Amino acid sequence: MKRKVLFVITKSNWGGAQRYVFDLATSLPKDQFEAIVAFGGTGVRGAQGGVLAEKLTEADIRSVFISSFVRDISLFKELTGFQEIWNLIRRENPDVVHLNSSKAAGIGALAARLCGVKKIIFTAHGWPFREARNPVSKAAIWFFSWLTALLSHTVICVSDYDLLEAQNMPGVAHKAVRIYNGLDLSMQFGSGEIIRGAFPAGVKITGTVGELTKNKNQIDLIEHAKKDPELYVAIVGEGELRPVLEATIKKYNLEDRVKLFGFQPAHEVMKGFDTFALPSLKEGLPYVILEARVAGLHIVANRTGGVGEATDKPLTEFSKEKMVKETLAVYK
Repeated sequence: MKRKVLFVITKSNWGGAQRYVFDLATSLPKDQFEAIVAFGGTGVRGAQGGVLAEKLTEADIRSVFISSFVRDISLFKELTGFQEIWNLIRRENPDVVHLNSSKAAGIGALAARLCGVKKIIFTAHGWPFREARNPVSKAAIWFFSWLTALLSHTVICVSDYDLLEAQNMPGVAHKAVRIYNGLDLSMQFGSGEIIRGAFPAGVKITGTVGELTKNKNQIDLIEHAKKDPELYVAIVGEGELRPVLEATIKKYNLEDRVKLFGFQPAHEVMKGFDTFALPSLKEGLPYVILEARVAGLHIVANRTGGVGEATDKPLTEFSKEKMVKETLAVYK
C-alpha cells in the first residue's frame, strides 16, 4: 500500500523552498508514495496559485489551495488556515506531513500533532529569527520556530550553519538532521540571450536571481553600480520590492546599466552573466549558488547561512539524487 505524503508550504511563487517541495514531490517513487502539496497564493491577499501551482499541475501532482495562507500576520487568517489544514489532514489521513516555510510549518505542526500524524517533518530553509529585526520580534520568532521544531518528529536543516542553531534549541538537538538541497548536476542551460541582448555588446555583466525582497538585498547591487560606471547589473526575479528597485534605478539614472528582468528560470539566464552575485542578508542553502557553480560562473556572495557550504564543498554533495535518498530515509 502506498504511503501518502502531504507537503505544506505558505506561498506558491517560485523560490528555493518551492523548488525543494516540487523536486521532492515529483521524485518520490510512484509505486511507494502518493504526494499531495498544499499551498497558498503568492503572498498577498486574494492572490491565486503561482508558478509552483502551475508546475505541479504539469507534473500531475495533486495540489490543494489554502486560501488563508498570506504573507501578513492576521489572527483571523491564522485561525482559518489552521482550520483548513486540520480539515485537509483529517480528510487525507497522510502518513507523513512535510512542512516548509515558517507560517505553514507552525500552523501545520500543531494541526498534524492534534490529528495524530505519525511522522511530522519540518524543513527549516534558513531560520527566520536570523533576519534583521528588533530584539522583541526576534525573540518571538525564535520561540515560535522552537515550538514548531518541538512539535515535529524530525527537523531537516539545509546547512550545517542551520543545524548548529537547531542543536542549541532545548529538546530539538536529537531530532535535527542536515540534508543539503540538491539539483541535477548534469542540467542544461539556455543561451542567456535575453540578458546579453539587453546590454551593449562586449560588456561584463553581473547578474543575480532571486525574489525581490529585503533579505535578498538587490538594492546593494544598485548602490554599487552607482559608484562604479563600469558595472552592468542584471536583476532577475519578481517580488514586493520591485517598485523600490525601479525607483532607485531611475533616481540614479542607471536605466542603461541596471535592468530588471522579472521572473525567469535561473537555468535560462545564467549563461547571460559573467559574474553571479548573491548579496543576500539571510539564506538557507541557495539553489542559485549551486546553479552558478554548475554553469562555471565567477561567484561573489555574502557568506550568510549556508552560502559558504554551497560555494566551498564539492558539488557532488548537492546532487538531487542524494537529497531525495536522504529525505526518504527520514520518511521511514
